[in-house]
Amino acid sequence: MQRIAIAPSQIQQGQILLTPQQQHYLGRVLRLRTGDRFIAMDGMGQWWLAQLEGDNAQLLEPMVVQTELRATITLILALPKGNAFDDVVRCCTELGVSIIAPVLSDRTLLKPSPQKLERWQRIAQEAAEQSERSFVPTILEPVSFSTALSSANDGQYICVARGNSPHLRDCLQNIRQKTDDNGQRTIAMAVGPEGGWTPKEVDYAIDAGFQPVSLGRRILRAVTAPIVALSIVAAELESEKFGNYK
Repeated sequence: MQRIAIAPSQIQQGQILLTPQQQHYLGRVLRLRTGDRFIAMDGMGQWWLAQLEGDNAQLLEPMVVQTELRATITLILALPKGNAFDDVVRCCTELGVSIIAPVLSDRTLLKPSPQKLERWQRIAQEAAEQSERSFVPTILEPVSFSTALSSANDGQYICVARGNSPHLRDCLQNIRQKTDDNGQRTIAMAVGPEGGWTPKEVDYAIDAGFQPVSLGRRILRAVTAPIVALSIVAAELESEKFGNYK
């Protein structure tokens, strides 16, 4: 069944007030007609079975969907060059990221325009629809690396390419004990740009409570590294040994 993301404010008196873009997508792209059903998700954890009624839709019943990881995952990512960040947003949304925090590092080449943030949020919404996420990840405004470090919480890791740092997978046992104020496990991972983090940036991260970790013996591209990191975390959170965690 087809899915679309809506804003919570579109729900009024048991109806969804569809935008012109949503009307076009449902009617012209998906070729739905009055009486056809689809799934509406508000990007904040709520799903409904809905029925198209002209230019709007009727809410029929809520749906229970359990597709989210059992942790709030923040990806602190140095902006890569070109449009590579688009692919990172798309893939990491599919893998279960909660927050993407783009940062300007010492080796960052990209200087994003104000329109980039809107584009990234749209990509995240589309990827959340496709992957049946309950939540659409939040894309934060790009900030300096030091600013991003100051806002992180427990379960913090900075991915480094060289050295003798422990593997991320071996460090994830710590998330069993660390939770936020709502009882949710939190993980923050910092992934660097082309060329990696500078030694000074790694030192800043360590001072802020980040644990240097490795993603393996090979040198990964700036676009590949965050996807590998998220894949490792998702695999750990969905493995049997975490089955008794709610």
